[in-house]
Amino acid sequence: MLKEPVINRLDARKKRIISYIMMGFSLAILIISAKYLNLPEILRNLLRWVDSLGNWGPIAFIIIYNLATILFIPGSILTLGGGVIYGVLWGSIYVSISAIIGAIVAFTIGRYISRDWVAKQMAQHPKFKAIEEAVSRSGIKIVLLTRLCPIFPFNLLNYAFGVTQVSLRDYVLGSLGMIPGTVMYVYLGSIVGDLAMLDTPGMMSTNPQTEMMKWVINIISVAMTIAVTVYLAKIARQALEQEVK
Repeated sequence: MLKEPVINRLDARKKRIISYIMMGFSLAILIISAKYLNLPEILRNLLRWVDSLGNWGPIAFIIIYNLATILFIPGSILTLGGGVIYGVLWGSIYVSISAIIGAIVAFTIGRYISRDWVAKQMAQHPKFKAIEEAVSRSGIKIVLLTRLCPIFPFNLLNYAFGVTQVSLRDYVLGSLGMIPGTVMYVYLGSIVGDLAMLDTPGMMSTNPQTEMMKWVINIISVAMTIAVTVYLAKIARQALEQEVK
């Protein structure tokens, strides 16, 4: 019978192998997408397919959105597309459900499967180090603030929170902070009203409402960035003062 330390080492090795396979797969997709594929056009075609599915469309939309979240594919086109296809109300609901589920899956991967790799990535970015320190003090509040703030990459943040001390409950509740931004982008998509126009230069020029909404989103993003930066600086200063004492 294998001793417990040996079993633990085997489990750790198995997790590392799975982690490397997933990282390699994600990296391969990103490289192929960037080099050979027109990713925005692929996403627009997927959205057209979703639109053609009728009542099954929302399920397909949620699955596609989740895959994009896990594979570090920016979700802006999908979020805008949710507004085009389903309007503001249902678009916001479907996108929010998709984003929350994707965030939970990525969080779980970061915590239990790819923990070592995610920790190394976080160590290279001072912003994430500050978040890790702040989360140990005010978990749900930090998750909420970072969801409201655009300076932290949403998809990477999902994995990053997995290696912090925040509980899954606080993580999920804090992640509801993404809803205001989601509603704004879904509304913007509903104004555009055409999947072919998403993520194109003409998207902003064809409708004055979209231009105004773009300015509103930018102003709110800047305000939230300042607020989060100030708060994180305050947390870091308090931590430093306690270390010195």
